[in-house]
Amino acid sequence: MSTDRKARIATVSLAGCFGCHMAILDMDERLIDLMARVEFDRSPLNDLKRFTGRCDIGIVEGGCCNEENVHTLQEFRRNCDVLVALGQCAIMGGLPAMRNAIMHSDDPLRDCLDEAYLSSPYTRNLTNTVPNDPVLPLLLDRVYPCSEVVEIDLQIPGCAPSGDIIHDTLIALLDGKFRGFERTELRFD
Repeated sequence: MSTDRKARIATVSLAGCFGCHMAILDMDERLIDLMARVEFDRSPLNDLKRFTGRCDIGIVEGGCCNEENVHTLQEFRRNCDVLVALGQCAIMGGLPAMRNAIMHSDDPLRDCLDEAYLSSPYTRNLTNTVPNDPVLPLLLDRVYPCSEVVEIDLQIPGCAPSGDIIHDTLIALLDGKFRGFERTELRFD
C-alpha cells in the first residue's frame, strides 16, 4: 500500500450476526494506532453507506442470502483492490446457511419459508402467510459463501476471528508483508 497517503478500508456485514465487526472493535487500543494509517470509507463503523472513492481493502462479513447481499458484494468487488472474507459466514455461509439443509421437495426455498413461518411448532402466525412485501429483498435459493459470488482475495477464518488476527493481518497487508497464516495462528479456543 502507498505510504504517502492513508489506506482506505471499507467494511460491510451481509447475512451474519455482526460478530466480525465486533471482533474488529476487539483490536481495542490498537484500533487507534491503525487509524493513524487508514481511513474508513463505506462502513457501519462510521455510518457511511456509499463508497466515496476507491478502497485499498474491503472487508466483508456474512454470506449472501438475498439479492441485496449479492448487489452489495459485487459493489465491494468493483470498488476494492483487495477483498477480504472475514469469518465463517463469509467463507462458508456459517449459521445462516443452516437453511440450506431444509430441503423436503424440489423447492428448498419454499420449504424453508414454510418451516419458518407456517409449519414450525414454535411459530404463531395468525394470518398463515409468508411475508412477501415488495420492499423485502428477494431471497436466494440458498445461502452462498462470498467466494461463490465474486472473487475473494483473502479469507480470515473464525467465528468470529480474534481482534488479534484481524489486526495482524491488516498490518501485514498494509506493509505488503502478508504471506498467509501460520498454523499456530489459526486455532479456535
